[in-house]
Amino acid sequence: MQLPVADARTVRSLSMALLRRYRRRLVVVVTLQALAAVAALAVPWLLGDLVDAVAQGTTLAHVNSVGLTIVGVVVVQAVITRFAQRGAMILGEEVFARLREDFLLAVTHLPLSTVERAGTGDLLGRTTNDIDRVQWTVRFGVPRLLVTTATILLTLAAAVIASPLVALALLVAVPLITVATRRYLRTATPAYLVNSEAYARLNGVLTESVEQAATVDALGLGRRRRARTDAAVARAWDTEVVTLRMRVVLFFWLGLSFTLPIVATLLWGAWLLDAGLVTLGAVTTVALYAMQVRSPVDELLFWIDELQVANASLARLFGVTLVEPDRRPSGAVPADDHVVATGVRYAYREGQDVLHGVDLDLVPGERLAVVGPSGAGKSTLGRMLAGIHPPGGGSVTVGGVPLVDLPEEELRSHVALVTQEHHVFVGTVEDNLRLARAAASEEEMRAALAAVDALEWVDRLPEGSRTEVGSGGTDLTPAQAQQLALARLVLLDPHTLVLDEATSLLDPRAARHLERSLSAVLSGRTVVAIAHRLHTAHDADRVAVVEGGRIVELGSHDELVSRGGEYAALWHSWQQE
Repeated sequence: MQLPVADARTVRSLSMALLRRYRRRLVVVVTLQALAAVAALAVPWLLGDLVDAVAQGTTLAHVNSVGLTIVGVVVVQAVITRFAQRGAMILGEEVFARLREDFLLAVTHLPLSTVERAGTGDLLGRTTNDIDRVQWTVRFGVPRLLVTTATILLTLAAAVIASPLVALALLVAVPLITVATRRYLRTATPAYLVNSEAYARLNGVLTESVEQAATVDALGLGRRRRARTDAAVARAWDTEVVTLRMRVVLFFWLGLSFTLPIVATLLWGAWLLDAGLVTLGAVTTVALYAMQVRSPVDELLFWIDELQVANASLARLFGVTLVEPDRRPSGAVPADDHVVATGVRYAYREGQDVLHGVDLDLVPGERLAVVGPSGAGKSTLGRMLAGIHPPGGGSVTVGGVPLVDLPEEELRSHVALVTQEHHVFVGTVEDNLRLARAAASEEEMRAALAAVDALEWVDRLPEGSRTEVGSGGTDLTPAQAQQLALARLVLLDPHTLVLDEATSLLDPRAARHLERSLSAVLSGRTVVAIAHRLHTAHDADRVAVVEGGRIVELGSHDELVSRGGEYAALWHSWQQE
């Protein structure tokens, strides 16, 4: 499965909506660019007048006066251009910042089930390659597009004003540019979309191989992973060749079209001059405009090509916003803290259920241990109880309200999930903790760290809880990252917690000590602990044994051991180990 890609109409609509937020700034920037272009157009005009004056006989004083005027115009143009480009660059930065923030907001609210089905590469490609491509165009392309467009239009207008007859020669390249550009635009966006998808696939292959390097080595999959990488690289190369060929053809015809207006102006102007229909100064002015417009036209067409790359990337970025949410808040308010699962079914792939009609009534304040063999559906059940995924069938409610009917922030105030997979965000330890509760005081954060046995090592950091951690900062061990995640959970303070092997990265003795410390903090809360260390089950109020996506046994540790069933077998086997 791949995340959606927005169509051309959606991209135009969302792009215009984004620019409308900055329309006043855009008007100011365009006005400055127009003034800079007008100042640039004054030089050919003055030179054309000077040619006519010299041809008719003029004074040295007049020549000096025109020369000084040209110097003054150039200075004015330089000053206006400086402020115009500065304003355009700032505008580009602000537009890109808003685009990035909107995209990040959409990404962080994607349904997890959608992200998992799409795979690592697609989302990673959109958040790296596509963002980079759009960043380049918005930061530098948008300002230059404003400059070149204003310059071209005003230059053509000035040429027509100088001499409408001579200016007709400038139209000779229009058919060539139009045909070449339209042909290119017809194929560019689809080709760049394929190119982006190829790089997304390559990102996915590389990321999976690096992140699971130990598994690749353990199973001897190195040759197979290299073959997949080679295939992904070859695919990306092939798409690059296609887009390169399109650009080569486009730039060949455009290069030809840049020379034609200058040659045509000189030949057509010479004929008009010989016929006495125009002056030498008019021909000179229009010829200078023809030479002057070549550079902005060249730059405009370059940015049109870059715009196609950005357009394909924008379609992928905006496509993220088209993903339908997997929950619709109803506004209902839970009556209490009672969590109940009724007839819960779930399938990661359609028609292949992982859970088969699970019923589970959590007693408020109890500690429930969920055990069972690998692949039995324990983690999936935990996700259902935490409201991560909507059930494929049945329901999970809190206080009589389905979890998927609650807004995300309210849901996490009721039920939270902590797994064995943790991420340390770039920032200080305090920044990482405040992700759970932004208004947490220093005393509350220290209490949370103490509750998970992390306060001692945090105080040993160079700047204590204000030490920068994550990429580029102090590296934390997997166990420390896990404790940090558990401290966030303490700060979040939900009434029901789902711990999916949340202490698995700690050694057994440290994990045992941490669980005892957490017990005091979590007293009075409902705790669902998915565990492979059965001492967790021994300490729980009840134990649920999951096999084949069903709860096959449910009761206290002593009850299940006395029955001599699946749990008893697991318990005796674990004791022997």
